[in-house]
Amino acid sequence: MSAAISSSARPGWRQNLAHALTATVLTAVVVTPIFGLHLERAGVRTIIAQHWSNVAWACLLVFIAQMLRPLLAGRGVRLPWPKLPAIPARQRGVWITAALLLAVIWPFFAGRNAVDIATLAMIYVMLGLGLNVVVGFAGLLDLGFVGFYAVGAYTYALLFHWAGWSFWEALPLAGAASALFGFVLGFPVLRLRGDYLAIVTLGFGEIIRLLLVNLTDFTGGPDGISGLPKPSMFGLEMTRSPSAEGATTFHQFFGLEFNSMHMVIFLYLMALLLAVVTLFISNRLIRMPIGRAWEALREDEIACRSLGLNPMKIKLSAFTLGAMFAGFGGAFFAARQGIVNPESFTFIESALILAIVVLGGMGSQLGVILAAILLTVLPEFAREFAEYRMLIFGLVMILMMVWRPQGLLPMQRHHVEVK
Repeated sequence: MSAAISSSARPGWRQNLAHALTATVLTAVVVTPIFGLHLERAGVRTIIAQHWSNVAWACLLVFIAQMLRPLLAGRGVRLPWPKLPAIPARQRGVWITAALLLAVIWPFFAGRNAVDIATLAMIYVMLGLGLNVVVGFAGLLDLGFVGFYAVGAYTYALLFHWAGWSFWEALPLAGAASALFGFVLGFPVLRLRGDYLAIVTLGFGEIIRLLLVNLTDFTGGPDGISGLPKPSMFGLEMTRSPSAEGATTFHQFFGLEFNSMHMVIFLYLMALLLAVVTLFISNRLIRMPIGRAWEALREDEIACRSLGLNPMKIKLSAFTLGAMFAGFGGAFFAARQGIVNPESFTFIESALILAIVVLGGMGSQLGVILAAILLTVLPEFAREFAEYRMLIFGLVMILMMVWRPQGLLPMQRHHVEVK
């Protein structure tokens, strides 16, 4: 009996050893170019410095973890994933109002760098909520969402450069232009699903970027368009001196001393307002029949068609609305930066926005907001690991797909309980 048990355990032990060795070899292949070999200057020459101890420690840790994995399987204590406490419907409005008030008051007591990071986080919240309409609600994998973002940014830049439009005049047209591009993109992808849809949308995003690079006379080419003015508040410019004769600046109108922090806070409050409007509109849409149609399309397109719904109109509405939100975010991004160029709208941006939706939980608006804030704020606390940012980012996404595939805060369907 013992001999039979030992003979049956040997193949499992050998298989475990083979898996551990395979994982160790793959770790060495991945880690060596990143942590094992560094380019360093030695006088006038550049040499390759070898740090094999980092590679050895990484391989050892992976080998030990793989060898102990079968022994610890089923014996570990699984901690429950943290959940948000249930808030009664009557108190929900109070909590939302308190959170908004805190978000509005906070920048007046925070530093300039913190407010700048928060403004960028609000931009990604807008983009994440916009892509959540396409990917999370309608179930359409879009890898070219940054193209709509670029259209909104360049719409404001071109309107100012060629027609002298202000930010507030160009903002509605930026959203309309991006929505038009989303509507046009919807037609070629009406019959596509899954990977084929992702390839077409990826190509769309790259086409937009290449057009911006090559239309030098119109878009400025790789240099882009600079000198874009910041938004004004009710016609009051937040600059040290007015741009036109007879104009009044913000600090002159209120009798204040000029402070550059006023513009930083104003941009943050604008981004917060646009993010709240985006959240409110998308939240209302998912409760309307169009939102139910998006969910039906996401779950089963054939069943959706059998219910009398038109998948073509549903897809077009998702692409159009999602692109409109991206256009608003792009116009604000251009006004905040003061310059736009094609390098700001690469595929990495699309991947980051998609990762925000996946990490937060597809279809979960609160999860998207949390993920956008985390992916924007956390890298600022680890600047010494900036060169390994994408590697760490990829590892986090892999771990999430293994242990939490539904996202940080999964989507909860709206329901009504009858007592």
